Amino acid sequence: MVPIHPQPCPGRPDRLRWITPAGVLPFTGVPATVPAALATLLRDGTLAAVRVEATAVVTELAAGRSWARDGSRVRSALHEALADPAGWTHTPAGAGDADEPLRAAAAALIDGRAGELALSHGGLIELLDVRDGVVTVRMSGACHGCPAAGITLRHRLEDELRRRCPGVRRVVSSA
Repeated sequence: MVPIHPQPCPGRPDRLRWITPAGVLPFTGVPATVPAALATLLRDGTLAAVRVEATAVVTELAAGRSWARDGSRVRSALHEALADPAGWTHTPAGAGDADEPLRAAAAALIDGRAGELALSHGGLIELLDVRDGVVTVRMSGACHGCPAAGITLRHRLEDELRRRCPGVRRVVSSA
């Protein structure tokens, strides 16, 4: 059994990042298909989305669902799905959305270190769009208009994105 443990995503109570060992799945991004156990939860409306990161699987509950009620089903389904890596498929780079790896990396950073920093200061970073290597975010709460928000964007988000995804052109903040 692949070991997993849940980690909350700051500012997103509907999401949990299930930390896994690196390389459990051979791709990152939104899977095209998932094994039956997770597919059932997507079909029945328990989960709204599943995204694969290098060291985690992020699950998003559908509206009206709660981790208290549905968390054990999600954990069980994820354990079963991770035991079947062949059941996961993705759209290869170049065959679909070329920005998907960048979108996944940006979402992971916003749900992780960059978002946690903003949240610790009373702010929030929201991913709005990723297109042609340009990541567009919205800074709100205490971040909106804060002079340090630019530093957070450049040094906590853009620099780390460049390390993970060399194709990033820039990160911009939308009003």
